[in-house]
Amino acid sequence: MRKLVAWTALAGLFALLGACVTINVYFPEAAAQKAAEQFVDKVLGEKAKEQPNPAPQPPPGKAPGAMLLDFLIASAYAQSADITIQTPQVQAIQARMQQRFAGSLSKYVDSGAVGFTRDGLLAVRDAAAVPLPERAAVNAAVADENRDRQAVYREIALANGHPEWEGQIRDTFARQWIQHARPGWYYQDASGAWRPK
Repeated sequence: MRKLVAWTALAGLFALLGACVTINVYFPEAAAQKAAEQFVDKVLGEKAKEQPNPAPQPPPGKAPGAMLLDFLIASAYAQSADITIQTPQVQAIQARMQQRFAGSLSKYVDSGAVGFTRDGLLAVRDAAAVPLPERAAVNAAVADENRDRQAVYREIALANGHPEWEGQIRDTFARQWIQHARPGWYYQDASGAWRPK
């Protein structure tokens, strides 16, 4: 009788753990980072010298047992997780961004007039560094770039069947844009202050 109770309890525990795995869908950060790196590298062209990525830290306030369970579930999911960026919509946006960066934006990013924001977009950082006759074109190019960036974050989330991942994809891309910035390019730090790379 004790064995039956023990086996029933054990079966119940496994069923509960199985339910957790099917209910909790974790964002595959490593796969998203790799996809973002490939995307950003193609848009910016020549690969800049990369900074090492800091090791991910566990969220504060979690009990060790809960962290272990989260780790086991996330590890099991991450083994099969992948982020799809090879859709016609994403590739079309990437091609526009690559052409725009090479054609008009790189000059202003190189000069420091335009910089990478902390939320994965571009901004005119120093309008005075842009000659007056060129300002309207620069503002239009930055606006077009930001529309495409927002669209690509949304499209990647949709292509992977998780529209709720859009914010996490944006954050992952924001880190990659800054990480791939070349020396002298400007970016916003976590507080919003502009800094040269």
